[in-house]
Amino acid sequence: MTSIDLQKLPFVTDDGFGQRARIGIVVLENDQTVEAELSSLWPDGVAAFATRIPMEDRVTAETLRAMEARIPEAAALLPGLMGFDVIGYGCTSAATLIGEDRVSAAIRRAHPDVPNTNPITAVLAAMAALGAVRVAVVTPYNAEVTGGIVDLLTSRGLEVVAAGSFLEESDANVARITEASVADAVRGLVASADASPDRRVDAVFVSCTSLRAYGIAGALEAELGVAVVSSNLAFGWHLLRLAGIDDAINGMGRLFTLGLGVDPR
Repeated sequence: MTSIDLQKLPFVTDDGFGQRARIGIVVLENDQTVEAELSSLWPDGVAAFATRIPMEDRVTAETLRAMEARIPEAAALLPGLMGFDVIGYGCTSAATLIGEDRVSAAIRRAHPDVPNTNPITAVLAAMAALGAVRVAVVTPYNAEVTGGIVDLLTSRGLEVVAAGSFLEESDANVARITEASVADAVRGLVASADASPDRRVDAVFVSCTSLRAYGIAGALEAELGVAVVSSNLAFGWHLLRLAGIDDAINGMGRLFTLGLGVDPR
């Protein structure tokens, strides 16, 4: 080893990235969308840090429920010394089938004192903030998983007046479904609901963190006159609000002008 005269250099420290808020996210192994969409959302001074959780590419009730035991270990890979303001588990369907409270408890095993959320909890909070009751639901899932989403929304006081699915079980394929396809699905469900005056929707929920909707939600709201809320839009909004960031964000729809409001639970 070469001998050198190593000088000790002076330095100062600051708060680093995330001076306003630090967000931790547990992302599914095969998810190609949630980090990319959320990264366009964070205001100056907010930083997000992600880790991955093992998950099969095929999305079924069995593979989703199996993730529960893996959540504490994955969440623990987000180091507590980083001082997170909120932790999010990024899977809508798994949080639905495992149960919101069980997912929250699994995260708290690693981060007992940090607020946490997940996309289905975020969507329920978003619908409450929007004052939406009658909703249409777009999913990519099979019938069983989609049924679980609809059942949860109904059990929490929402009226699902229309639902449709791409019926695609491969998460990799779901990430490649175009925003134009999602927009057409939203338009179709709103049109089918509007055909009956008593079924007209207040909001459309585009379920799944792998489905892309950031580029279309605001324009669809203006076109259709109803709120359009995707898993990732609701998730990002709820993470920010729980972290104490109340900034209004342009182009993402009416949700991003709102605060948390009343907890729907």
